[in-house]
This record gives sequence, structure tokens and C-alpha cells, in this order.
Amino acid sequence: MSIRLQPLTRARVASLGDAGAAWVADLPRVLDGLAERWGLTWGRPLPGGSASYVVGATTAAGEPRVVKVPVPDPDPADEPRTLGAAAGRGYVLLHDHDPASRALLLEALGPSLERLAWEPERTLAVLADTLREAWHVPLAAAPEVLPGEDKASTLARLVVELDDRLGRPLAPRVRAHALDCAGRRAAAHDPDRCVVVHGDPHPANVLRLRQGRTGGPAGFVLVDPDGFRADPAYDLGVTLREWTGRLRGPDAPQVLGRYADLLADRTGLDRTAIWEWGFLERVSTGLHVTSFGAATVGRTFIESAERLV
Repeated sequence: MSIRLQPLTRARVASLGDAGAAWVADLPRVLDGLAERWGLTWGRPLPGGSASYVVGATTAAGEPRVVKVPVPDPDPADEPRTLGAAAGRGYVLLHDHDPASRALLLEALGPSLERLAWEPERTLAVLADTLREAWHVPLAAAPEVLPGEDKASTLARLVVELDDRLGRPLAPRVRAHALDCAGRRAAAHDPDRCVVVHGDPHPANVLRLRQGRTGGPAGFVLVDPDGFRADPAYDLGVTLREWTGRLRGPDAPQVLGRYADLLADRTGLDRTAIWEWGFLERVSTGLHVTSFGAATVGRTFIESAERLV
């Protein structure tokens, strides 16, 4: 079968050096083994994701499936644990998991919110409704970000480390505001109000169900969870991160403010928390993708942050 990696996946693999090259070289053998194990006929590679190879497949019974093979990662998310605990509520159904390759056999879904290209307000409403369903995953199914540490403190450390290592691409006011947001979110951290967050619920990670079922009342479910304990407003902040193309003028704070208002109204969560998580995620994501070779993508996040402060 023909293997084509998505551009961001190629950049991630390249950043892994010898481990990434070995993963690419071994991928045909891995796929042959999965086809035999699960009785699959391969379809076409699928778009989406920056850290895996995703391909359509059909079972011997003619049922559509999707197989995801993650790239090697020194700190991988325990995706099978999150999806297994969700059992389809707010999330894609997990049919099987191969521990050796970390491959997942998943429910086949329709197009993502990103591909549907709806207006931001409609997209954000679906994201909020789908996340509210997904936040019912039992807390026991997910760890803390790091033992004894909250997500805001982890992101603050990441911003400082990457900004310094990359030669200070952040404007001083952007760095200062990101760290101020992180400080306030860390101070507000309350373990009793945490849920199992998705961790990266951008529009490409929310896909339409092919047919209605329980667990997806908005008609969509999430894929690719990071699955850790955090403030639910963190997930909503991530959804604010994506709208760089709408934030090109002096009205950028007002535009993004309207989106934050919509999310707060839809979920009943604190608007300030959503905004601050969104700014922190915008900055940290810009630095993160720059660090593994996607500097053009990273710059769009960083430049949009500059227009918000």
C-alpha cells in the first residue's frame, strides 16, 4: 500500500531523528501485521493529526474502520485508556488496541469540523456541546498532568523554556501576558473541579458521526484525546486558539471576546478563565510547533497573540 504522511506528521517525524526514521521504515511491516491481526483490507490514507499515520480500512464483515498508528513519543498520551473509559460518550468508539505498535482500531467517522468550514460561531457551539458530553469520562481514567502539578504551571514552564531556546520569538509583552495568565490559572486550580479534559479539541479533532448514536447528541465526537485532569475551561481555551485568520485587524480582541462569550454562555463556565487559557494555549502552541520545524504555522499563532495584547 502507498504510505503518505501529512505535512505536520512529516515535520514531527523529522524532529525525532533516528527514532522517527526507524518508525517510517518499519511502518509497512506494522501495517501488514495489523491487517492480519484485525482482518482488514486497507483503504486510503486520511487527513488530520500531526503525530500519527491514519488510514481507512474495511473488516472481513465489510464494516468501515479507521486505523491510527502513532509516531514514537517520549511522553505519549494514554489514548486507549481515555477512549476505553469514554465508551463512545463524546468520543470515537475504540474497537481494539495493539500495545506493541500502539495502533488503534477505531470507529469510522465523517468529515471534521475543520473540513466543514462553518462560521466560527456554529463551529464553537458544536465544540462546546461535544466537550460537555466528553467531560463525563470518570476521573479515575486520567492522571494529573504531572504528579502534584497543574496544567497552567506546566504551560508556563514550556513557554519560558521554548521561548529562550528558540531565541526569544515572543514579543516581551506577549511573554509577560502569557505568564500572567498562567499564574492566575495556577492560583485558581481546584482539583475538586477538574474533569478529564480532551486536551486538544481543535476543529480537526471533532468529526461528524456517520449515523446517530448515543454519546454524540450534537452529531459529532472527539478523536485524539490527551486525556488528563484539568479545569474544563482549559478545553474551551484550546477551542479559542484556532482563529488566527479572523484576528488580523485592530479589532482582534473584540472578535475573540465574542467567541469567549459564546463558549461561556454555552457551558456556564467562567469567561475570564476561558480567555486566559486560550491566550496561554495560543502562545505555547506557537512555540511548540515552531520547535519541531513548523515555523510558518507557529508564527501565525504568535503573531495573532501580539494583536491580542
